Amino acid sequence: MNRLKALAMATGFGIVGAAMLAPNALADQWNKRTILTVNEPIQVPGKVLQPGKYVMKLMDSQSDRHVVQIFTGDEKQIITTILALPNYRLQPTGKTEFSFWETPPGQPRALRAWFYPGDNFGQEFAYPKNEAVNIATYTKTVVPTTAAENESQLTTATVATVDQQGQEQPLGDNYQQQQPPAEVAQSTPPPAAETPAPAPAPEPAPQALPKTGSPLPLIGLMGLLSLAGFFAMRLVRES
Repeated sequence: MNRLKALAMATGFGIVGAAMLAPNALADQWNKRTILTVNEPIQVPGKVLQPGKYVMKLMDSQSDRHVVQIFTGDEKQIITTILALPNYRLQPTGKTEFSFWETPPGQPRALRAWFYPGDNFGQEFAYPKNEAVNIATYTKTVVPTTAAENESQLTTATVATVDQQGQEQPLGDNYQQQQPPAEVAQSTPPPAAETPAPAPAPEPAPQALPKTGSPLPLIGLMGLLSLAGFFAMRLVRES
């Protein structure tokens, strides 16, 4: 299966403005504006996004629900509005991340969750039942689903989970614990360079010079000289 290669670029995550308190920066923090650029089709609830640039935002809703809107790259047209639920993570990061559901070969991969930089939770998308069942059948796990058919129903529609047999269950607090590890679309750091093995320490210098010869030849020479002196003295006495 082709893997999604295009991710949201760091320069396009919508954190705009040079000053920390600039109005547009505050607006981005409020609605989590994020630019998503993809180079192959991906699936979102009810739609397939073709290669291109898109803008994602949280809708300003008076309800306590999470509603995500996806716009064209110029933000002039809403492509779709999606009901989401919190997807918590243990370790926030400083960049936007997306996780995906695996789908059968030949089908666009399904966008599962969107994490804004610094947040400890993201937005997990609830899929229409038929799409959720297809994902659940392939992944062998439950998938969030909603019966909402239009934007006006997003604030009141039931959110549940559906399994591969199409059986729905209420969305319980234990859903997060039931989730399999999601693949997170992010840049993979290069492998760390191997650390060279330390050079062996030099051997310590010897404290004394090694002995290079035996004293036996010297002793022999002294013995010969003594004998020569003895015979010389004897000759002198006999003369």
